[in-house]
Amino acid sequence: MSRIRVAVAQFSTGTDLAANLQTCLRMIDQAGKVKPDVIVLPEFINHLAWYENPEHCYAVAVTPDDTFLRAIAAKASSYHCYIKVNVTMRRAHGKVTGTNILFNPGGRICAMNDKQVLMGNENNFLTPATDIAPVVETKYGRLGMYACMDGVIPEVARSLAVRRSHLLLNSLNSFAFDEASLHIPVRAAENKVFVAAANKVGSLVPEELRDMVAARLQISPTLLEGAGESQIVAPDGSVLVKAPRQGEAVVFADIDLREAEHKLRPDGTDIFLTRRPELYVPLGDHPQEPDHLSAAPEVLAGAIQVSSQGRDALEFAIKKVAEGVSAGARLIVLSELFHVTTLDHAEEASSEMIRMLQAVAEDCYIATSIVEDKTHLGVLFNQKGVVLKQPQLHPCGRHPWSRLGNTLNTFDSEWGRIALITGNDAIYPEAFRLAALQGVAVVAVPTQVLEEWEVTLGFRERAAENRMNVVVASSTASGIYAITEDFTLWTPWKNRPFDGNINVPVVTMAQGDELTLASIHPAAAANKMVSYRTHLLHNRPWMLMQPVIS
Repeated sequence: MSRIRVAVAQFSTGTDLAANLQTCLRMIDQAGKVKPDVIVLPEFINHLAWYENPEHCYAVAVTPDDTFLRAIAAKASSYHCYIKVNVTMRRAHGKVTGTNILFNPGGRICAMNDKQVLMGNENNFLTPATDIAPVVETKYGRLGMYACMDGVIPEVARSLAVRRSHLLLNSLNSFAFDEASLHIPVRAAENKVFVAAANKVGSLVPEELRDMVAARLQISPTLLEGAGESQIVAPDGSVLVKAPRQGEAVVFADIDLREAEHKLRPDGTDIFLTRRPELYVPLGDHPQEPDHLSAAPEVLAGAIQVSSQGRDALEFAIKKVAEGVSAGARLIVLSELFHVTTLDHAEEASSEMIRMLQAVAEDCYIATSIVEDKTHLGVLFNQKGVVLKQPQLHPCGRHPWSRLGNTLNTFDSEWGRIALITGNDAIYPEAFRLAALQGVAVVAVPTQVLEEWEVTLGFRERAAENRMNVVVASSTASGIYAITEDFTLWTPWKNRPFDGNINVPVVTMAQGDELTLASIHPAAAANKMVSYRTHLLHNRPWMLMQPVIS
């Protein structure tokens, strides 16, 4: 394993296969000038993802040994580098797949896998993957491949990362601005791997139809263009290099894949060795519609950031909870164990804390964590008593003494279903996914934020990919991540125009020790249709989850 140079290229394609091939070869030549070890091209490089009918889709798809892919193979051999592409591929019985292909430095295909999660109109023409994507062993390290919508949910990248991929290669055909700002970099940070992503630019529909399609959808024609911003992301979620939003470009970075071997958090927690696949088994179950509780359209929620501990922290919390209740808050989240100074007296301090906050809670639910029976335990309570307890689920370097729970519990409030994600459980995408599968509308997260990506990417993505409101309290960074009521593409949006961002929450961050209030939307959690025939839960590749749940 060594330091390598990775290049990503962004460009536009049209409906002329020969012209598209020449564009690909020209961009590979441009990337080849920097002598890369790996080149990544966008999704659907052979033809626009726009077809008249299934027969047309099949006609413009390619085969592994045709002129199109042989020409790219020759470039891999010429530049003696790996080249990752994505094309529509002809399959048996007239079927077509969106297929990732990796050419090795000798110009041979060394790996292929099909797109697992189809987006919108792709469902009318393409067949999703039926095989688990391979992890490719190279002399540099282990590589994994996926494409576009595969990276908008956590399972595909996670499946590759838990098999110890060092570098994930993502090809995109997306007009969504939130790909570059959120969905691409979060997969690097949550898995502590490198991600190299290449997106399209230019019109994503035939140019002559763009104005008509935009008018029908009631959006600006410019929003039907590939959003560019191809990028290479480090294992901490930082973007090493990024192309502009518009125009052809090649960008590159030198990376040391050995950095992706390090999976420790600042508290010593290994993010993979502490996973508990036996808890994630429901992710591999056939999709079923959860029992959605009737939920309120809008609720005021609060997060209290407390950097002190013990008696001073408790007095501050009482004051701020009272302020929140007076303002009409129905849920307030406090940092994990904010009231505890030593473990010796933690259980007594926890009982006292609940009793004192109940006195001012009224009908507002308070969430935090306590110590009970040698367990780090999330609790939800109001003036009437404790309504939900959630033991910590994963081993944690901060709380090695804690017993672990074995189930994610929920509570049905009068305004929506609530789950608690306690402490370090907040870094595991699978924990939030389990909540979503149970029809949860709001997740309260009493935790301790240790890494910047958790607030800039992690909680934003947990809200987005699951369509759940997330309220986080930590002594270092707290915030409220409210999902939007307008969501499904190409349906009427009532509260805001489509601005190029498909799936991002509205974030209200605390500015130091204070009570932060913001509206959340429990009822909006029932809508998980990101586009036509693309459901964030039901269309997860549940049948390919063996690496995640075993």
